Amino acid sequence: MTAPLSLISILLAIFLAGGLWVGFALMAIGIISLETFKSMRVDRFLAGDVWGTATALELVTLPLFILMGEILFRTRLSENLFSGLAPFVRRLPGRLLHVNILGCTMFAAVSGSSAATTATVGRITTTELKARGYDERLVLGSLAGAGTIGFLIPPSIPLIVYGVLAEVSILDLFIAGILPGLLLALMFMTYIGIAALLQPGAASAPEPSTTLREKARAFGKLMPTVMLIGLVIGSMYAGFASVTEAASIGVLGALILAAFERQLTYGMVRDALLGSVRTCSMIGLIIAGALFLSKAMARLSIPTDVANAIEAMGLAPITLILLLMLFYLALGCFLDGLSTIVMTLPVTLPLIVGAGFDPVWFGIFLIVTIEMAQITPPIGFNLFVIKSLTGTGIGRIARAAAPFCGIMVMLVFLLIAFPGIATWLPGSMR
Repeated sequence: MTAPLSLISILLAIFLAGGLWVGFALMAIGIISLETFKSMRVDRFLAGDVWGTATALELVTLPLFILMGEILFRTRLSENLFSGLAPFVRRLPGRLLHVNILGCTMFAAVSGSSAATTATVGRITTTELKARGYDERLVLGSLAGAGTIGFLIPPSIPLIVYGVLAEVSILDLFIAGILPGLLLALMFMTYIGIAALLQPGAASAPEPSTTLREKARAFGKLMPTVMLIGLVIGSMYAGFASVTEAASIGVLGALILAAFERQLTYGMVRDALLGSVRTCSMIGLIIAGALFLSKAMARLSIPTDVANAIEAMGLAPITLILLLMLFYLALGCFLDGLSTIVMTLPVTLPLIVGAGFDPVWFGIFLIVTIEMAQITPPIGFNLFVIKSLTGTGIGRIARAAAPFCGIMVMLVFLLIAFPGIATWLPGSMR
């Protein structure tokens, strides 16, 4: 390990253990490293880099999608998703437990935030499903697992961040996330169905069948969300709008939906804007710190040195990717997903590209891997969201989420064995 890398590793452990904000920690590490090993005007380098990051056009997409999710979070979308989806899953093994999966998948397509997806769907389903006698472990576990789909189904905030840092097309990443996201949802639903068949008491007693009129009325409650998904995602994939323009369409659609439900008030808009500002400020600080540290590391030749050291080990590409999977799984126990991406990408991306992997594929691989960080203690953010909704202990929620974490590991292996799951769709649309 080189001296600069040793210093960075030690400082990172000290700063994060001391509770320093991730963005400031990354900037401080970059400054100290450059001051120690390079003779240069670090202040000018830092100022120019932060300004360039803050004014990058690619980042305009981020606050717009965050604002769209904040607006929808404050509407009756969660109630509409539950009542709209319930009639269509009553006859499936596991019955209304599938609402957690389908509801999270649908909200993920208009949010991009794992925490917002979990909170929006969970504030209705956890109460309703427990009241109807469903097994608590499956209720909590399915919500924790499905909430992570918000990272994978476009528009995904981590995918936007990865695209900016890796200089990869955000639209290609969005397209690449569709099949893995839908496959993950299908795997979750399959597990719920099998668990319900093996444990008959996991689901409530069969509910009365619904008429076609009731199903039509339920579908009507889903139509606004379906139309918004179609506007946002369809406009991007059809080539009618860029990613940023589609985000603007999404904000307008969310406002229209709130007005349609008579919830478009001054207070709601104010809260949505303030929530967006808080989230964007946090993410922007992390990105600025990460980009500065990555450039500092490049000035110190750290990525090149690490790549040369790993190349000298003669690892096969598949061995490298499996080691990276274990590396990110370990980091996920102590860091949130976004911090994991921005802190490690300057080193891991050159290794991946050098080994011949597609950076778009690696983006999806990385997102699926860090999804597990959302439901693994002690840092798993989705666990804390569910705890705030239900009052259940973190350990109990984590145990309930463990099978769904295992399913995500299975998806990672599927992506490694069949990379076309992530690369086929974007390749076919170019």
